[in-house]
Amino acid sequence: MKPNYTSTLNTYLVGGAVRDQLLGRKIVEHDYLVVGASVEQMLSLGFMQVGKDFPVFLHPETKEEYALARTERKQGLGYTGFVCYAEPDVTIEEDLRRRDLTVNAMAQDDNGNIIDPFNGQKDLKEKVLRHVSSAFSEDPLRVLRVARFAARYYYLGFTVAIETIKLMQDMVAKGELENLTPDRVWKEFSRTLSEDNPEVFINILRETGALKVLWPDLDMLWGIPNPEAHHGEIDTGIHTLMVLQQAVKLSQDISVRFAALSHDLGKGLTPKVKWPTHHGHEKSGLPLVENICQQLKVPNQIKRISLMVCEFHLHSHRAFELRADTVLNMFNKLDVWRKADDFELFLLSCHADSTGRLGQENSTYPQAEYLRAAFQACKQISPKQFVEQGLKGKEIKIAIDKAKVAAIALVKKQWLSKQGLK
Repeated sequence: MKPNYTSTLNTYLVGGAVRDQLLGRKIVEHDYLVVGASVEQMLSLGFMQVGKDFPVFLHPETKEEYALARTERKQGLGYTGFVCYAEPDVTIEEDLRRRDLTVNAMAQDDNGNIIDPFNGQKDLKEKVLRHVSSAFSEDPLRVLRVARFAARYYYLGFTVAIETIKLMQDMVAKGELENLTPDRVWKEFSRTLSEDNPEVFINILRETGALKVLWPDLDMLWGIPNPEAHHGEIDTGIHTLMVLQQAVKLSQDISVRFAALSHDLGKGLTPKVKWPTHHGHEKSGLPLVENICQQLKVPNQIKRISLMVCEFHLHSHRAFELRADTVLNMFNKLDVWRKADDFELFLLSCHADSTGRLGQENSTYPQAEYLRAAFQACKQISPKQFVEQGLKGKEIKIAIDKAKVAAIALVKKQWLSKQGLK
C-alpha cells in the first residue's frame, strides 16, 4: 500500500499558489505550510530537510516544499539577519503575519477553505498590493519583490497601496537596500525582465528611490532631453522605458530587454551645455554598462549583447548610410561569424530602440533585414576559392575582405533599389 506521508500532518497550501488560484492564473509551484509539527516528526516521516535558517523539507515523492510554521525576529542587517522560531506551538496566523503582502498571506486547507486573517481576498478583489504589517520593513528585498509583483499583475489592474509605497520609501531612505547582495538583486531584475510589463518594475523602483541606489546611472536618465526631431518623447528616461516595452514585443530573451535598459546610459554623461545632442554617447556608455554588469554579476551573454547594442545601435540605425567596409568592420567587431545568434539579438535590440519613440511604435525597421541579408551574403564567401587561385597567408584574408565588401555593397544596392532609392 502506498504510504500517505501527510496523513498525520496539519498541512495548508500557502502563498503564491493560493493567490494565483484565486486569480485564475496557472499555478507554477505548490508550497505547503505544516502547523503543529516538529523537525523530528518531519524527518521520521521521510521528509528531507533543506533549510538551514528555518525548517523547510522536501516531500519524499513529489519533492514539493513543506515548511514548518514559524515566526521571525529581526537581528542584524539586510534580509538574512533573522532569528527563526519554528516550534509546534506556532499558529497559522502567526506564520502568515510574517509574510510580505496580504495577497500572499493566505492559506487553504485540505477541504478548500481559505484562511485569510489579513484580508488578502479583499485586496485581490480591489487589486491592491498591500503589506501585511510593519514587519515588512525588516526585509529590504521586499522592495524589489513588490515592484516585481506590480509588474506581473499590472495587466490585471493591480497597483501598490499608497501606505506600502511610503513604507518602501522609508526603507530606502534608511539605507536598507545597501545590505542586499548582487545575486539577489539580479535575481529580481532578471525575473521581472521575463514579465510582460517590466517597465512597471522600473517605475516603482524610481518612485521609491530604490533605482537611484541600485542603478544610479539608469535613474539619472530621467530629465535628460533628446533632440525632438528624433525623439517626440524627448526625455531619455521615458525613451528607455519605451524601448523596453518594444523589446518585450519583439523578444522573450532578457538579453534584449536588459540591452534596452542599458543602451543609452552614456547620455547621462553628456554635459548640460551640449543638450539635447549626445555625440559619442555610445562609446562613453560602455564603462557604465560594464560597471552595472559587474555590480549585479550579470551573465556573460547578456553583458555581451548589452555592450554590442550600446556601442553600435546608431550604426544599425544608419546602416543604409554606411560604406560597405564600415559595415564589414562592424560585423567583425560584433564577431557575427562565430556568434550569429548574438547578432540576431543585437538586431532585435536595435529594432526596439528605433521604435521606442513617440509616434514610431509601429514603424518597420528595414535596416535589420538589410544587415541580415548582408551577413548571409558574406557567409557564402569561402577561403577555398582563393586558395585555389594560389593565394597564401595574408593575401587570402585581404581577398576575402574585399569579396565581402563587394557582397555587402551589392546587397545594399539591391535594398536601396527595392525602396526606390539610389
